[in-house]
Amino acid sequence: MKTIFTFIILFTINQSYSQYSISGKVLDSEQTSVNAAVVSLLTFEKGSFVKAAITNEFGFFSIPNLDNGDYKLFITYLGSKDYTSTKITIENSNKTLATIVLVDEAESLAEVTVVAEKPLVQVLADKTVFNVQNSIGVAGDSGFELLRKAPGVLIDNTDNIIVEGKAGVLVYIDDKPSILRGQDLVNYLKTIQATDIDSVEIITQPSSKFDAEGNAGIINIKFKRDKSLGTNGSLASGVTIGDFARYNNSVSFNNRNKKTSLYGSFSNRFGESTGFMNLDRTQNNTRFDARTKTVYDQNNNNIRLGFDYYANTKSTFGLIISGNFSDNENLSNSRTPIIPQDNSSPNEVLVASSNSNSKTSNLYSNLNYRLKLENKTTLNIDLDFGRYNQDRTNLQPNQYFNGDESQIISESINFMQTPINIDIVTAKVDYEQDFLKGKLALGVKYSKIGTDNQFDFYDRINGEDIINQNRTNTFNYDENINAAYFNFNRAYEKFNFQLGLRVEQTNSDGILTSLQASQNNRVKRNYTDWFPSGGITYQLNQKNSFALTYSKRVQRPNYQSLNPFEYQIDELSFSKGNPFLQPQYTDNLKFSHTYNYRFSTSLSYSFIEDFSAQVTEAVGSNQNFLSPRNVANQKTINLGISYPTSFNKWWSIYLSLNAYRSIYEATNDDFLSTKQNTASLYAQNTFKITKSFSAEVSGWYSSPSVWGGTYQTKSLGSLNIAFQKKFLDDKLNARLGFNDILFTSPWRGFTQFGSLRIDGNGGNDSRQVQFNLTFNFGSNEVKKARNRETGIEDEKNRI
Repeated sequence: MKTIFTFIILFTINQSYSQYSISGKVLDSEQTSVNAAVVSLLTFEKGSFVKAAITNEFGFFSIPNLDNGDYKLFITYLGSKDYTSTKITIENSNKTLATIVLVDEAESLAEVTVVAEKPLVQVLADKTVFNVQNSIGVAGDSGFELLRKAPGVLIDNTDNIIVEGKAGVLVYIDDKPSILRGQDLVNYLKTIQATDIDSVEIITQPSSKFDAEGNAGIINIKFKRDKSLGTNGSLASGVTIGDFARYNNSVSFNNRNKKTSLYGSFSNRFGESTGFMNLDRTQNNTRFDARTKTVYDQNNNNIRLGFDYYANTKSTFGLIISGNFSDNENLSNSRTPIIPQDNSSPNEVLVASSNSNSKTSNLYSNLNYRLKLENKTTLNIDLDFGRYNQDRTNLQPNQYFNGDESQIISESINFMQTPINIDIVTAKVDYEQDFLKGKLALGVKYSKIGTDNQFDFYDRINGEDIINQNRTNTFNYDENINAAYFNFNRAYEKFNFQLGLRVEQTNSDGILTSLQASQNNRVKRNYTDWFPSGGITYQLNQKNSFALTYSKRVQRPNYQSLNPFEYQIDELSFSKGNPFLQPQYTDNLKFSHTYNYRFSTSLSYSFIEDFSAQVTEAVGSNQNFLSPRNVANQKTINLGISYPTSFNKWWSIYLSLNAYRSIYEATNDDFLSTKQNTASLYAQNTFKITKSFSAEVSGWYSSPSVWGGTYQTKSLGSLNIAFQKKFLDDKLNARLGFNDILFTSPWRGFTQFGSLRIDGNGGNDSRQVQFNLTFNFGSNEVKKARNRETGIEDEKNRI
């Protein structure tokens, strides 16, 4: 009855107009501030419900807009006896109560085990939260593979993350932007274990508090971290079997008391996997039918250590140190028949292999200070330092055979060394206080990144590596961004208004140094941009809320896209950056409706100016270059529908549908304007067969679409099944999963730029069997001295 009563008071809306308030402070028996106690105001005589409030972390509560009259308080809090006050009379003035001290319900409740399960997906006012721990099918997945299962998220053939039909997502790790971009970020996400992740937040309309980067908004990956007092942790181990077996292991721990918190984790992934890519290119009346198979042998290790010191109830100091270390080898074999037009057989065949070895270290540290005063004023200071190093070598033998491959016509062997060093420093200050009956937030940020890229190209002749001066160079890129913002939020009756403005000044300098004199060897930029954002939400009634939001975003080229190195894929195919690539600017407008805090519908429109795409351009008679270009303006209209629900106690389902129309209007003569209607669907069924045994059937589907503005693809998808069994009072979990059962996730499509057309398809060993074991040890009990999360935590957030 207590739980039912708590839910009723939280969702009841008082429609009367009043003008006075009751406020007070709640402590427990140890004189510690009580956070998240439910305070109900009732009429004194009949006990009719009037309003409710929840205490903050300092134990304070306030119930405003009250008429004159006699009232009483009813307070509930886990581990304490229910409290009922004496008569409280309001007569033409506000009422401040004496401190209320709750009495322990029973000595045995000093430690109470709480079993609370968050829904798989939470649709909140400002974001959608994918609670990973409630999906049994993620065991064995990497962090990158997990994103495929997040609502409204797609991954294209070049590993771009697409949200609501737009690429260009800024990835955050634990509320902080990742220092990595492009393929380096993808490689890092592939080393993270999905079972170490607590949730994934999809924020499509970030406010001015967030960095302005990211056309499609922000994906915030939050790692697990227990807030219980005492010591606890988990051990996990698993195997994934595709074409080969690969393994994953992890250990995490948490130790917390009233003054300190120490937490950390270690995880690794190692083993082999396979991939394939077939590119059938027509150029100068000649067909180049390249077919490539790759074996990836990866060994990745992650470590993360954090420490918090609670100096007092107001000040907290924090330190985080994390590292990612990898030692990978990729072995590719490619065969390219070269077929003249009107011929059915080749006159030459290029047989090329690539043996790539890379060792990577990615170190990151964060220092944090947080001050939170009783008047709701907060100050947050962050200092971040990061260093990324990669040593990479690539050996590429190229052999040309005659048409029947009986004789070698010519041969060349190339060897490349491409070390990369990246250093980053950021400093950020955020301040927030009450202002004009609302909340005012102010902040500044400084960031500086420096990259050092060396490209040494050798011709291997008679076993000796000879430097090729025409293709050896160094690219140094430095970028500094200075930012400041304000954001104001105020509630008025059923409306909530938010208005913000962010300004970012960007200074960048890219210098290409070659052994041979070259033109356009330096690109220096200095520009300032303003990014407004705002929104209005309207709570029509208890079950229906509406929101209209706007934000302006930017997608700056990453250093890989600016780097003009001519990286050789084989003797016929190269990739290179474009130092003159311009930033993309995006205007986003979104209207959404949420019913009963679950069923969400949204309609959004975005316009991207100077859209950039990876285009393949013909060079000479037989070579081609893959390079980024600003080629078009993009318009996207997206309809999104999200619905998590339970049919009964044993069957729950989650559906996410995005239907969007993409329009690319060419600004480059060689780029083909195109329009495409696309629908993407993710569905997940969870069946609780017994208390300890459950099953999950999930899948995703994407209709024909346009990836990166260039590849027009066929439909694709995946069907997955997983089972979970719990043992030893739920401390031991065993999971068995089957992924991409029908092997429908490989992509097929074509691209054309100018007269060059490529028909392609590709994929990896996505049809897999996964088995994982997880053991949780230590205390998982809620103690009254901590900031508790209860079964009404989601409702508190909605309030």
